[in-house]
Parts: sequence; C-alpha cells; structure tokens
Amino acid sequence: MSLFSPTTVGAVDVRNRVSLAPMTRLRASADGVPGHLIATYYAQRAGIGLLVTEGVFPSAESKAYPGQPGIVTDAQAAGWAKVADAVHAEGGAVFMQLMNGGRVSHTGITGTDRIVAPSAIAIEGETRLADGSKVAFPVPHALETAELATVRDEFVAAARRAVDAGIDGVELHSANGYLLHEFLSPASNQRTDGYGGSPEARARFVIEVAQAVAAEIGAGRVGIRISPAHNIQDVWEKDDAETRATYEALIAGLAPLGLAYLSVLHHDPASELIQDLRRAFGGTFIVNTGFSRVTTRDEAVQAIDDGIADLVAVGRPAIANPDLVTRWQRGADENEVDQASVYGPDERGYTDYPFLQD
Repeated sequence: MSLFSPTTVGAVDVRNRVSLAPMTRLRASADGVPGHLIATYYAQRAGIGLLVTEGVFPSAESKAYPGQPGIVTDAQAAGWAKVADAVHAEGGAVFMQLMNGGRVSHTGITGTDRIVAPSAIAIEGETRLADGSKVAFPVPHALETAELATVRDEFVAAARRAVDAGIDGVELHSANGYLLHEFLSPASNQRTDGYGGSPEARARFVIEVAQAVAAEIGAGRVGIRISPAHNIQDVWEKDDAETRATYEALIAGLAPLGLAYLSVLHHDPASELIQDLRRAFGGTFIVNTGFSRVTTRDEAVQAIDDGIADLVAVGRPAIANPDLVTRWQRGADENEVDQASVYGPDERGYTDYPFLQD
C-alpha cells in the first residue's frame, strides 16, 4: 500500500489515496447553479483519487456565502450532473459535501427570514454580502425540537438529488463551525431538550442525519467530516475529556452504519484522540491537517506509509496544481496558490493554473 495505490472508498473505486479537501470557492451563479467553470475545475483535478466538492447548501436557509452552489432546485441539480459527467469522463470519482451553514450566514445571503442554529447564540464578527458590504452576524433562530426533522430531511433530499445527478456520494459537513458541528459543541449548543446537555445528546442530531442519509442512498455513498478541537467560527472545543466524550459518542453512533469514510481535520492526525476515533470508527479514514500549514508530498506519503490514514486530503496544493498526483509521482515542482484569487468570480486562480509540460 502506498499513497499512489488504488483503493475502495465505500461503494466507489479510486485510483490513488489522495483526496481533494472540500474548499469554499464561490464560483456559482447568483441562484446557486454550478456552471462550466465549476465542471472544468473538478474535471481538471480528476487525477486525484477522491474529489470532495466545496460545501453545497441543501436548502435556501442553509446557504452560507454568496457564490456558493446549491443542490435544491432542478437547475442546480442539472449543473451538478454536468460536473459529474466531466469528472467521470476523466476517470475520476466525486463526492459532494453537503453543508448547512447554520449561524455562519445572514438573511442578506440566504434570502430567507431567518438563519438557524442549535441555540440563539450569535458568532462574534462580520460576514460579507454579495455587494461586498460587511454586516454583523445576526442572532440565529434556535431550532425547535419539532423542526429538526425538517433540517434532517433537507440533507436526505439533497443527497438523493446529488446521487440522481450522477455524483458518486456525499460528505456530511460536521466540521468548521457549521450547523452539524454547532450541535456538537457546548459553546454553540446550550439546548435543554434531548439534543443538548450531554455528549451523547449533542451528538444525537448528527447521528440521526447520517442514519437518514445512509438509509436513502446507501451507507457506502456517505462520508462525514469532523474537526475536533479545531476552534473556528466560535465553535470552541477544548482538547479535554468533554470533547473526547462528545466525539466518542458520535463515532459510537456512526460506526454501526458502515459509512464510506470518516474524514478528520486536526492539526495532529497521529494524536491519541484522533487515532482512537479511527479505531472506533473501523472504516476508511481520511486525514487533513487543516489551515495551519500546507500538506507536502513527503507528509502525505509518510501518513500512508506509517498507517496513520487510508487517504490524505490536500487543499491548497490541489488548487494550484490540477495535476498534483502526477507532480508528486514524478517529484516535480509545484505551482504556488494565488491566495488573492481563491474566492474570485472567474477562471483566475481557478481553472488557469498550468499543467506539467511533457
């Protein structure tokens, strides 16, 4: 087994053990439809074993950013069908990350009359609207117990639309401070019903979403991403017994489902906590060190050689190098990412990075 050897991720065969980390790119139309640029971007990177898309909103209320693509309408699904076709034409495999932004949004972005969260606790700071203006994050609506089924079913419907459009599977975004992650942390979840107050209760909604999505499209087409103690967007989790108990409860609920994979964002994937969670999960395990530093070729190779993970998710190097796996196999130089254009509206810093010349 090596970084460049093929493997199986749930129901999907992949050509190597590199994964494209899900990264916000914001190139969809104003109505959330992914166009030709998005299809080209993912198809260019189809040499990466498992592509995971940017976060895609499963309902209008869950949209987090201007320019973010959705999987709610027929037009959005048709756009994703073209993405799937383009990736498959290049021999690639692609999972769609389903992301309810939760309180990381504003009604000026969603076009709805509210944003939602586990509890009515706002994030400190500001977000940016489509016109470039900055506004403070509002206090979110605390989802009532009876409303949780609606949010769960939005994930289920989105997963069905994605798979029907030809996408190979979905990843549930339970990391980085968005809605599912908000349920896991006592900083953002101060509920007093059966979905808050203890590690098991905080993990309950995430487990229920995973169960429902797996029942709809098959567990082998469902992955999940978590970020224990990553501390971003005011979802604070200490590296302590409380956090361990929460994620152990989560994995205990997920492990029997036979999901395609568990993807973990953590600054030290070899740590005792992360490897304990891996063993408890018992399935395909993907690691990513996150935003603090760039994953290098040697680090990715070592992670597989040392048995730390089954796949390694790579972010910025995969933005700048559409042929990243080829470059890593040949030991070739890499393009550097143009950070200023990461969230731009066009091909600059997106589909215009050069390939290796033979």
